[in-house]
Amino acid sequence: MRDDQWARQRAEAVRLQGERLQARQDAEHTRAEALLREFVAAARTAGLAPVPLQVQGYGGRGTARTPLVGWYLRVDRTAGVSTDGEFYVLTAPISLLDRVRGTRPEPRRPPLLLGAGGKDGDTIPLADALERLLPGWSAG
Repeated sequence: MRDDQWARQRAEAVRLQGERLQARQDAEHTRAEALLREFVAAARTAGLAPVPLQVQGYGGRGTARTPLVGWYLRVDRTAGVSTDGEFYVLTAPISLLDRVRGTRPEPRRPPLLLGAGGKDGDTIPLADALERLLPGWSAG
């Protein structure tokens, strides 16, 4: 096999592997989005009161209010779901101005495993985080 032929085959294998990875990630996000929508509906039915969500500065350096209302998914309050079922990472670099006037985080596609890839190794499955907020919600 010539070098250029090998390089083309290798590039094609890498491309296919990338497409498969993207498809798996999309499927994971889709399942997590459905789980959050179901939870929000169950939380409303159960009367679980939402709370104002705040963004924490990196390294625990202050907080900034947001217009969001929902539930914190992690005990450390670094992730949350709004009452409209959107997932938010609630850590960001925040300035003094953000602390005064507030900030508006952008929704992200949710993972099925919260904290995966983090330095501290503190991960929790999304389903377990939701169960902690509203025990038995998914039994119905």
